[in-house]
Amino acid sequence: MRAKTVSSVKAPASRPLHAARFPGEDKAYRAARNGLLRAEVDLRRRIEAVAARRRRLPLGGPLPEDYVFEEISDAKVRRVKLSELFAPGKNTLAVYSFMYGPNMAHACPLCTSMLDSLDGAAGHLAQRINLAVVAKSPIARIEEFASNRGWRNLRLISSAGNSYNTDYHGETPQGAQLPMLNVFALHRGRVRHAYATELLFMPGERGQGPRHVDSIWPLWNVLDFTREGRGTSWYPRLNYGA
Repeated sequence: MRAKTVSSVKAPASRPLHAARFPGEDKAYRAARNGLLRAEVDLRRRIEAVAARRRRLPLGGPLPEDYVFEEISDAKVRRVKLSELFAPGKNTLAVYSFMYGPNMAHACPLCTSMLDSLDGAAGHLAQRINLAVVAKSPIARIEEFASNRGWRNLRLISSAGNSYNTDYHGETPQGAQLPMLNVFALHRGRVRHAYATELLFMPGERGQGPRHVDSIWPLWNVLDFTREGRGTSWYPRLNYGA
């Protein structure tokens, strides 16, 4: 049975929005919570409105080339074209550019945190779309890191031999790695660019990062529910051991 939703008609501030109450709450808490609840309802609507605009976005340009990546399958390195990352019947491909270049001593801790979570979701996503994670390091180095992290479900590919990262803004012309999510669509037999998290390139709000992929990153969304919040100086680490 679906939960009742708040009416789209604005109720007077004094009118109860729903019947649920929590132990020990007082009128001041409930009044403040109702105000916040109205803001959350408004945010939910705006999130869906933006998502609807994203779905209506016209398709972008076709691939300048059918990039050839490397991946490890059955313990062997094999080449795979970007067009071959589309499974039959699935016309959408999401590719996350993982900041782990060949000259980086360690993988990006923030990318790693996000991919730790995405690895768990990958099996669910595979029911609807294609998903791949690309990094500029050699494929053996990527796989070794993934094995140490315990990743089991992500499709990992190396762009060490092509220009995908620079063409689709996962890397600067100077070789610095960028955390970009690109979405491609197979349309009438051609692969075309559909979307990228370009918020990365917009000026950030004061005290905030770009937040361009935060909607797929459980870490920050859970912290947003707490009184402590995200904070302004804490970031995830690669490990928390001694």
